[in-house]
Amino acid sequence: KQWYQRRVRGNVRRVMQGKEPTADYNGYTSCPLTVGDDRLVLAEFGYDGKILETFPLNQAKPMWMNYWLKKEFMPPLYWHGLIRGTWRGPGTIRKALSLGMAS
Repeated sequence: KQWYQRRVRGNVRRVMQGKEPTADYNGYTSCPLTVGDDRLVLAEFGYDGKILETFPLNQAKPMWMNYWLKKEFMPPLYWHGLIRGTWRGPGTIRKALSLGMAS
């Protein structure tokens, strides 16, 4: 089964038993905003508005790399990872790129 289905099923079961759900989701959202020819700002944040940038760069600065990510990398990631339930979000990438400097 896909990881998110197990999480939802477990939470529904707990609520039906009158218990509090245990699995949570931080609301991670990625908004690629095209701001010019081949330039993009990648806004990443959670439910509470906390910035959740994946890359150790100033993602508020328009960059061609972000445009390339949106055009070439994100569509296959979405269709073959997120929709199929194999992509668990950018947490692992974020930790690897932080070089141990962030939690």
